[in-house]
Amino acid sequence: MIKNNLTGKQKRFLRSMGMTIDPVVMIGKEGITPMVVTSAAEAIKKRELIKVRVLQNCFDTPESVITILAERTDSNLVQVIGRNGLLFKRNFDKPKIELPK
Repeated sequence: MIKNNLTGKQKRFLRSMGMTIDPVVMIGKEGITPMVVTSAAEAIKKRELIKVRVLQNCFDTPESVITILAERTDSNLVQVIGRNGLLFKRNFDKPKIELPK
């Protein structure tokens, strides 16, 4: 189950931030491997907000792949547009992004 404890205002804020960042995790024909989950989890811990791209050679639908990745990294799925998705997870030790209330 995806946790989704973000308000609409917070999602809009994160989507606007996501417009300017480049994808840091690419998912190819192998799909969601333990290596992909590990690298995504490390990137989320460091940045809090990451963009994920599902490449053309992936056999599953981009939305399902990004949803599975969000579940496995225990992060919030902010949005999926086309082959790109945004994942967010607050880092309570070193927060980088200040969300609006």
